Amino acid sequence: MFKGMKLVFAAAMVTFLIAPLIAILPLAFTSSVFLTYPIPGFSTRWFEELVTADAWQRSIVNSLIVGSGTTLLATVLGTTASLGLRHRSLPLLGVAKTLFLVPMVVPAVVLGVGMQVLFVRLGIASSYIGVIVAHTVVAIPFVVVSVTGALAGIDRRVELAAESLGAPPVTVFRRMTLPLAMPGILSGAVLAFATSLDEVVLTLFVAGPNQRTLARQMFSTIRENISPAIAAAAFIFIVGTIAIALIMLAVKQRAAASSA
Repeated sequence: MFKGMKLVFAAAMVTFLIAPLIAILPLAFTSSVFLTYPIPGFSTRWFEELVTADAWQRSIVNSLIVGSGTTLLATVLGTTASLGLRHRSLPLLGVAKTLFLVPMVVPAVVLGVGMQVLFVRLGIASSYIGVIVAHTVVAIPFVVVSVTGALAGIDRRVELAAESLGAPPVTVFRRMTLPLAMPGILSGAVLAFATSLDEVVLTLFVAGPNQRTLARQMFSTIRENISPAIAAAAFIFIVGTIAIALIMLAVKQRAAASSA
């Protein structure tokens, strides 16, 4: 009886969470120019608009450029930070870990205003570099959390055994630590790309007209003219998120199978 109630409650919560997503998906295939139900007919015209309209084309390309740069930079910096935070002898270790997580809790508007002022002084405002740096700031915490968890699961005795056999630190890192932490690094990289793809507020502050990303284009379209093209873009976001989740699940399962 109690188990059945738990299943019902879980199903209700899942339905509550995914109902808005399910509601928007069919509108991506509407033949109407309005986001209304019932759908008069099915059409792929709005997906075609995403790949033919200059504004949507440019925003997709910009999102790929910014997302790739953010993923590379955040993964390298976040992994390096996680390796440093691994040493328990580090002074003020708890404070350092907290500082790396600050971008996750600070309001994006506050970060956006501060970055805009700073980037103007540095001369990188309204540039791809500025947008990538801004997205990297909010993506690094996700990489740090993911890689730190992966490093915590590594048996330190394995690395000590390699060192006792004469392996230099670089070899230990390349042949032992890095492969064992790779699932966490890949998960962090995927989360960094997803964070960059979804970021709107910082992009509004630091990006110029030539760096308009897909998320910013959707935001602008909602304000100016609500079009079913937004639903088509949202469909891509949702499918992409599901694909990312499946990739992370596959990586973790493969890591678990290899360590078994």
